[in-house]
Parts: sequence; structure tokens; C-alpha cells
Amino acid sequence: MNRIPQHFNRKFLISLLFFLFFQYSALRAQKSVFPFQPGEKLEYKVSYNWEFVWVDAGKVVFEVDSLMYGNQPAYHFKGFGRSYSSYDWFFKVRDYFESVADAGSFHPHWFTRNTREGDFRVNNKFNFDYEKNHIISQTENSHTPFRKDTLLLDDFVLDVQTAVYYVRTFDFESMVEGEKIPFRMIIDGEIYELYGQYLGKEIIENHDGQIYRCHKFSALLVEGTMFKGGEDLIVWLTDDKNHIPILIEAKILVGSVKAIFTGSENILHPMESLVN
Repeated sequence: MNRIPQHFNRKFLISLLFFLFFQYSALRAQKSVFPFQPGEKLEYKVSYNWEFVWVDAGKVVFEVDSLMYGNQPAYHFKGFGRSYSSYDWFFKVRDYFESVADAGSFHPHWFTRNTREGDFRVNNKFNFDYEKNHIISQTENSHTPFRKDTLLLDDFVLDVQTAVYYVRTFDFESMVEGEKIPFRMIIDGEIYELYGQYLGKEIIENHDGQIYRCHKFSALLVEGTMFKGGEDLIVWLTDDKNHIPILIEAKILVGSVKAIFTGSENILHPMESLVN
């Protein structure tokens, strides 16, 4: 049996998250009513292509809840990724991402990442202080010792988990095909200036035969992490009030990866993007 390359397993959850990192102006992107609610749960199958063979490698689950943070209402976002048990014996993956964001402005308050991927481990914590205009970053992994930094917070910066939900607040109907959307993202203790590009509407068929009307994006990825760099990631989100990601495709250093929608619970609106 061919073993799935280690760099894929270490990064498959971030591959799912990364497509969502589109920072838009708050007045245009943010709606007064968000398209999700506490209790929503989204599930995905992650498949990896290596040497022309697709392998179902794991699954990802996203959950949203609510809480009070500093006497203000906030969203509590969680993401879980894991390899299937049939692969655990040679490469076990357990990824956990969590963040809290203000329920009004959607500015992140804090973020944590705790992942185990084979023998490789990562722990990241980011605290956003808007009074002092800085981010306290704490990072470490199996190859890099613990490091604590203070980063300048001079504009809107997303963490990877908050971005999963923030992108769904966009007013897609006001976007023009080919329009580029700048965003700022903190990843592993560094802030990146990136962008996404709106590619218009498209109808796609999911793995279960369901057909959806979708909005389509590409994203500029960070070269030298898990990706080749360039606009090698594409996402399709439902063309309805939910804006649920249905399919994500990305090129990685060797091969490619897909995250495929498999189910949901407690979504806020009817899935009106379904064609059949």
C-alpha cells in the first residue's frame, strides 16, 4: 500500500480552512443578520490525490455556538479534523481549531490550534487586544521551540477559524466576476497580505448526486507552507442564504486535495440552492 505523504496529513484541515480567507471591507461584506446560528454543524470528507489515485483520508467537522465575552455577545467557532481509523495505524491525525469573535463586528478575540499529525505537533494561541492594537502570539511545533511575539494590529486581521464563518457573510450578489478581494490573515504567528478572486456562479454536482447552484472563488495561497503558491485553491459556496461551502479543491506540494460536503445540522435557512 502506498503511504500518504506526511506533508499532506499535517495540513489537510488547514487546506479546508484556507479557501475562506477573504477579507473585504466591513460595510460591504458584513450583513446585519449572519447566515448561520448556534448549533449549526457542517461535515466534510477529505480526499487526497497522489499519483492519479484519489484516497479518502479523513473528515472535518465545523460547529458554531454562542457565548458572552467581556459582557458582549460573541460567536464560539470550533473545527475538528481527523484521519479515518483505517489510517491511524500508520499516520494518526487529530486537528483542533477554536476561536471566539465578536457577534457584531466579527473581530476575533482569541484563537487556538492544537494538532497532532503523526509525530508532528503544533500549538498556536493568538489573543487580539483592540485597546492596545496588538496581537499576542504564542507558537510552537515539533520543529520550532516556543515563541511569544507581540504583533501590530493596525487593521482587520482574521484567524483561520473565524474566517470559516466570516466569508459566509459576504454580499455575493454585489460582486463582479474577476473582482479581487484583499484580506489579512494570521497564520503560525505571521500576518500575510493575500487576496481572493470572485469567479462568478457555477452549477456543480456533489459526490452524492445532489446538484447545487454555487458562487465560485479562487484564493492566493502562501508559497512554502503546504501549498505551491498562487491561485491554486478554489471553493464553491451555495448560492442561497446559507452560503455553505460545498466543494473545495487545492493543489498542494505533491498532488491535490478535496474537501467534500457530506452533511449539516441546524442550518439557518432552507437549502434553496439545490437544483434537484
